[in-house]
Amino acid sequence: QVQLVESGGGLVQAGGSLRLSCAASGRTLSSAVIAWFRQAPGKEREFVAAINWNSPYTYYADSVKGRFTISRDIAKNTGYLQMDSLEPEDTAVYYCAADLGTRRLGVRLSKYDYWGQGTQVTVSS
Repeated sequence: QVQLVESGGGLVQAGGSLRLSCAASGRTLSSAVIAWFRQAPGKEREFVAAINWNSPYTYYADSVKGRFTISRDIAKNTGYLQMDSLEPEDTAVYYCAADLGTRRLGVRLSKYDYWGQGTQVTVSS
């Protein structure tokens, strides 16, 4: 079992930056894949980015590529999502998720067994 807690959301103007954190407890994330998803009002939850905990391999949705950076701090058992050049279209609740059973990156929601409670990101124009 692992518990995930997101933080770092807030209100920012277009063009600004935020860094989200995903703190894990209960067990180490070694051999896991960590991902960020987001859900805007009235829309389905969508994949944003993923990282293999034990390697530098990452994968991004086209909509955030070049603007967002996913990373992790192994010693702190915490994942991060650095979001730069934010746009109003990035407004959503952001969730971190963990797949403890594989090292393969993936975009499907069903792949991930553990989810945080979400943190709101609002980008004003």
